[in-house]
Amino acid sequence: MQLKLLDDLDYTILKFPTHAEIPALFHEINAFKSITYTEDECSIIVPSNTLETSQALSVDNDWCIIQVIGELDFSLVGILTQLANPLAENQISIFALSTYNTDYLLIKNKDKEKAVDVLCDCGHIFQ
Repeated sequence: MQLKLLDDLDYTILKFPTHAEIPALFHEINAFKSITYTEDECSIIVPSNTLETSQALSVDNDWCIIQVIGELDFSLVGILTQLANPLAENQISIFALSTYNTDYLLIKNKDKEKAVDVLCDCGHIFQ
């Protein structure tokens, strides 16, 4: 697969209550950002230090993002498995996120170089 380290920003994953409103500053962020609501929580991913975190139930800093390049057809099977399994075998945890077009893996910055090496050793190519 063609992969890309998304940018040089550090990212934060925040957990809010289910009734949390989208922070006003969220719309002003001109980088990767994501909001997911479920019946149990509201998860927000943003570049670090871009949102106020005092209302968050949980804050986890120091993530980077690996993007799968290109649009992935819904009929494709095992895309995340091809990435997640070798990382897990090398004790690298991930936070996976999918959009309509593609998949993203959040990796702790301390594991970034090792993750790139592991994925390249499996035949994946970084742009």
